[in-house]
Amino acid sequence: MAITSRAPAPGGVRAPSGPPAPPPDGLPRRGTAWAEGVERLRAAATTEPGRLRIVGAVLAALVLLFGAVSVWEISGRVTAADDVVGRSQPLSADAASIYRSLADADTASSSGFLAGGEEPREVRSRYEKDIANASRLLVNAAASTTAGEDSRKQITLLSEQLPRYTGLIEQARATNKQGLPLGGAYLRYANEQMSTQLLPAAQRLYEAETGRLYTDYDEARALPLASLGAGVLALAVLVWAQRRNYRRTNRVLNHGLVAATTASLVLLLWLVAGHTVARSGLSEARTDGQESLKVLNDARIASLQARANENLTLVSRGAVLAEDKKSDKYDVDFSNDMKDLDAGLATAAKLADDTAGRAPVSRAAEGVKRWKELHAAARQTDLKGDYQGAVGQVIGDKDHKEPTGSAFDTVDASLEAALGHEQREFTRAARDGLGALDGLVTGTAALAVVGAAAALLGIGRRLSEYR
Repeated sequence: MAITSRAPAPGGVRAPSGPPAPPPDGLPRRGTAWAEGVERLRAAATTEPGRLRIVGAVLAALVLLFGAVSVWEISGRVTAADDVVGRSQPLSADAASIYRSLADADTASSSGFLAGGEEPREVRSRYEKDIANASRLLVNAAASTTAGEDSRKQITLLSEQLPRYTGLIEQARATNKQGLPLGGAYLRYANEQMSTQLLPAAQRLYEAETGRLYTDYDEARALPLASLGAGVLALAVLVWAQRRNYRRTNRVLNHGLVAATTASLVLLLWLVAGHTVARSGLSEARTDGQESLKVLNDARIASLQARANENLTLVSRGAVLAEDKKSDKYDVDFSNDMKDLDAGLATAAKLADDTAGRAPVSRAAEGVKRWKELHAAARQTDLKGDYQGAVGQVIGDKDHKEPTGSAFDTVDASLEAALGHEQREFTRAARDGLGALDGLVTGTAALAVVGAAAALLGIGRRLSEYR
């Protein structure tokens, strides 16, 4: 067997061939930084000053954690509540206004058509105002950076279809002035486009924006469970630290720990009170404001559609039949719209929580009752073959001073007043809820820093007694 030899180490000393020899007994052995840290912590924990330092560090960390979690959660609640007041609800209201403007424009166009070649100036002005309002709101909605993908799709569809609808109305108006029956066909086609394209798109836009509003509601009203849990934990440990201090020193109070406990308790109570008030205000805004607004919007839309169908019943002269192939389609649609209107007003009356809210709803219900009576009379006149008499009973003339249009105007004005009242109620309650959170984020951060510093000072006072 060959024997190999190692080269001698510098200086002629042969290097050892085995593993390094252990250090002589009694000399310290070096470990990792983590192991050394653990060892020092263990050594410190065996002495009272060391334990106090650990307690102080834990107290300060818990109070700061309480503050940090509270700032994070409350900031989210403030943002969501601010979105409810300044973004979600206004966008939802604009979407509802787009729907109402389109439905009212369709109603005004059919009313003007019934008047014949000499369209009343106020009817024409109402139609143009509705189209201008819908166009303006669509531009604003398209420019909004917060609109969702589905909302943008509906806005694009509405922007494309609205000029086509107005073009059909102008063709119907021009043909009607010439006394040609083709004008009625143009008007029915325009109404069909409104019913199958524009209004469904406006409804989807309204539902999308209202859904986002309810999402913001839920986020703003969510309980700050993490903050409450961190606050209770911090207070529990502070109480334990003071009890420990009392058992070792027989001193009832440690000013630093008392200040830290007070700051944490004030922060926890402020958090609970502020969020409770905010949650109450937002809940009131939703139940007494937004829910009423939704019901009233639906009722007003039903009234507008009923008026348009009432006019189209005369325009079509029975040319369009319902699914049973016997009844007039527009007259059947009118009856269904009036049922929806009755149901909406009944619900709105239940939701109204004050006299100012109930009064316009009651006036609208009375107007609907009178409208039904006038409509039944006009319908009988039309079925007897007196078309011009029926037109006079619907849009008014020198022989008919109270047409169905006057009852419709009463209903529409009453619903507009009710909507205005509920909008103000919503804004007031929502702003009250948002106001309850004012200053809470800044106050939370300040109290957390004060509490952590006070805890460290209190422990430092105890440590000074060992020097």
